[in-house]
Amino acid sequence: MLIRCWGARGSIPVCGPEYLKYGGDTTCIEIRTMTNDIIIVDAGSGIRKLGEQLLTEKRNELNILFTHLHMDHILGFPFFKPLYDKGKHINVFGCSFPRDSIKEILSTAMSSPFFPVSLDDFKAEISFHSVCGDAFSIGSVDITPIFLSHPNRGFGYKFFENGQSFVFLTDNELTYKHPGGLEYRDYLSFSEKADLLIHDAEFTEAEYKQTRKWGHSVYNVALQLALEAGVKRFGLFHHNQDRTDAALDDIVRDCRQIIKSGKSTLDCFALRQGMEIDLK
Repeated sequence: MLIRCWGARGSIPVCGPEYLKYGGDTTCIEIRTMTNDIIIVDAGSGIRKLGEQLLTEKRNELNILFTHLHMDHILGFPFFKPLYDKGKHINVFGCSFPRDSIKEILSTAMSSPFFPVSLDDFKAEISFHSVCGDAFSIGSVDITPIFLSHPNRGFGYKFFENGQSFVFLTDNELTYKHPGGLEYRDYLSFSEKADLLIHDAEFTEAEYKQTRKWGHSVYNVALQLALEAGVKRFGLFHHNQDRTDAALDDIVRDCRQIIKSGKSTLDCFALRQGMEIDLK
């Protein structure tokens, strides 16, 4: 399993010299499987550049998996150029809570007066698949969902292939249980012994005093989850829109100091745009 990050920012894309290291695009993760299938997790603004890469590669079969349908996770969808190519077949997976189908929600987001191009203008063959809690597979990868603790609900996922596991829990508030969300211990069990855990780590403890119930975690609580779950590698994710490269570096240093003081061997880092992680 090869994992590429095309966007790790939360809430809204950002740009400027203070964001060059970690990037400013919102959530988009690409997974390349042993059987060369492509699984794209979320369609934040990062999916635009991914789409250009896939056109260059002339890839015709693609899969997009949504964690949830908040704006920062779908805003890149209309700018994903393979959707406008008649020769492409794109499978779209996800759950449509709290209402309608995924297709209807995306259509609404692209309708007047919000956007000038409609879903009907796409040329690719698009197949929509409702996955609302049951495990399923895409090629050689087995995928297990788990409910996120987040407003309007959502799913995190565990990807398992050839003995390797990758857990992706963005937009997950570990210290507050939203309707439909689970307890800390459930996310601990779900993440146990994963080869890679990427988890929402948007806020500092000081910020969380004002942002509790917004659906995102404090970075040191996410680190605690990784340590207690005994994962091998831990990636901080969903970086706050105001978090500069320097501030993220400080957070990573703090996490690594906590890890060192606890005599753990956990590999901890912040996801950055363009990063590749190869699980072998």
